[in-house]
Amino acid sequence: MTNLDLADIQGGILRAYGRLGFPKGRTFFLTVHDAAEGRRFVEQLRPRITTAARWVDPKRGAPLLRTLRPKLTDVIRATGVADYPGEVQLVKPKVTINIGFSFLGLLALEVSTRTLRGMPDEFIDGMEKRAAMLGDTPFLGRRDALWRNAADKPVHIMVSLNAEMDEAGNPVPELQTETLWLRSLCAASNGGVTLLGGNGPNEVDHQDMSAVLEPQDGKLAPTNKEHFGLSDGYGDPVFAGQYGPKAEAIKQVGGGKLLPDGGWAPIATGEFLLGHPDEAQEIPGAAMPIEFSRNGTFMAYRKLHENVASFANFTAAQGAVMSAQTGVEGTIASATISAKMVGRWADGVPLSAAPDYAALQAFNAALAAARAAGDTQKLAEIAAQLVNFTYDGDTAGATCPVTAHMRRANPRLTLGPVAGAGSTLVNRRRILRRGLPYGAVDPANPTDDGEHGIIFLAVCSSLFRQFEFVQQQWIQYGLDFNVGSDTCPVIGNHGQPGQAPAHYVVPVDPNGAGVPFICQEAPQFVEPRGGEYFFMPSLTALRMIGMGIVDPT
Repeated sequence: MTNLDLADIQGGILRAYGRLGFPKGRTFFLTVHDAAEGRRFVEQLRPRITTAARWVDPKRGAPLLRTLRPKLTDVIRATGVADYPGEVQLVKPKVTINIGFSFLGLLALEVSTRTLRGMPDEFIDGMEKRAAMLGDTPFLGRRDALWRNAADKPVHIMVSLNAEMDEAGNPVPELQTETLWLRSLCAASNGGVTLLGGNGPNEVDHQDMSAVLEPQDGKLAPTNKEHFGLSDGYGDPVFAGQYGPKAEAIKQVGGGKLLPDGGWAPIATGEFLLGHPDEAQEIPGAAMPIEFSRNGTFMAYRKLHENVASFANFTAAQGAVMSAQTGVEGTIASATISAKMVGRWADGVPLSAAPDYAALQAFNAALAAARAAGDTQKLAEIAAQLVNFTYDGDTAGATCPVTAHMRRANPRLTLGPVAGAGSTLVNRRRILRRGLPYGAVDPANPTDDGEHGIIFLAVCSSLFRQFEFVQQQWIQYGLDFNVGSDTCPVIGNHGQPGQAPAHYVVPVDPNGAGVPFICQEAPQFVEPRGGEYFFMPSLTALRMIGMGIVDPT
């Protein structure tokens, strides 16, 4: 059993704030002009940093009945087992505060050269220099001014605030209180630390974030949807130490790594936290001293604009063609096209659990009946179906296409060396997904224009081996899935300079009489609007940085 020092780990690593009652957020980016003032800023912020220490949430609803879709965490709670490790030390805050540093930020704070040279190349380079690898090159000129001007006004520090909201859908007042406090710290630094503007078209000094809200029981409630109308947040990896042993045995199903006997186990802690053994059973080399790296991690921050009208129009048009060819009703055909592109239906039900629309209706009818009856055992079974699948027996992708976004991001058994076996290749490419949507879209009048999309945060120990590999090899390329240079149908590049038109195949059972359907000329659905790589230090390392006492010897 792995026991983590929860009070030394920043809270946004183990916790996905957006799914835990913090549907609002703001991210601030700062530059350091004076190292001493920068360190003083860090020291003033450090006592307020939210850690991974366990808290009690007095507002939490009844397990398996508090959300529209049952979750494995609720299955754990329904058995009377804690769904979070450690002992309760805190009351859940109204606002969380976390901090990260770019490589140039650590340099500006005068962290020792000997320590900095132990940082990985991709972190030292920064995201802009990795643009060609990530597929960002066509969009560099469309980034927010914050990122376009980074050569003159470099981003050194990221401070993220996540907040609860009231029944009217507004952030709690404490978010503005913390915002004003942060600004006051910068003002007191006498120009040593400044907030950077340039976020969004209005070039404000922070990036707003908000879950997509929907009316529910007479008030606005956060959902797990993004602006395409797709449900998200089901497939996060589970690693050793993230839960207690009893909870881990439940949560690892569908989220851990696959074993040769068909069972599941948690992924090694070192895949997500530095200073711990990884899937190679090694503690990788890191910036020294080891106390500086241990319990820290890296984060890729990406602002992704969503072309909502393009997505809606494409799925509707392709659905109309499919309807004409197959006789399937138009809206059902469009929903099927979307599901085949993503790997899940818009409400989050995976194709493995509901391969066609009729199966989806049956699945949701069973869910509604279980909720109405308060049948927690049935709800627990349904919660497992949302995550417990492997693609075993679906080599041709007749149920879930091998090119679907979800299958690319986590191939499960798809790339195993032998049938029915997991793969180290997959286990070492997992990332923790964090973040929230930003902006708002009227579903009745979708548009590509405006300020809306997702703030995507990828957390992992190796940006190169995990985040960059998935982005380059599985999202922007398709050879591992035997589809050549086809990119991801949802977030891949489509029709950019030098690219052939983006066509996607919806396969059928090769032993059946069906005919594959080809989606023609997909437009660009997602465009990066900026981002950077950040080091998310432990509280120990944060104290070293703030006090200027990093000793690499």
